[in-house]
Amino acid sequence: MPSELRPSQALRLWHDVSLDLVRDGKPDLSSRQTVVLLTVYLEPPPHTVRGLAAKLGVTKPAITRALDTMGKFGLLTRRRDESDRRNVIIQRTVEGALAVERLGDFIVERHRELPL
Repeated sequence: MPSELRPSQALRLWHDVSLDLVRDGKPDLSSRQTVVLLTVYLEPPPHTVRGLAAKLGVTKPAITRALDTMGKFGLLTRRRDESDRRNVIIQRTVEGALAVERLGDFIVERHRELPL
């Protein structure tokens, strides 16, 4: 059963994990980019630009900008849907899976270190 966090502990956890991400030498992601990344890796595919925009309540250009940046980092790729050329399918990559796993490891480790 997950332990219940006080607001101050939750903020400390968020701070410490964010600090780990800044210090790890990997590219920094914005909050929007992180949510897109986690949505693609934690929810079952397929994922499209249109679908992500609707799910996250942002515009398609906002999703496209986030995907452009994450694509440069190798965290995911895009391809045109051959059955409906209007759709762009977002695909997972090994580098992206490792980044998500690393984020999960940081969260678990920092949670263990929280004072009771």
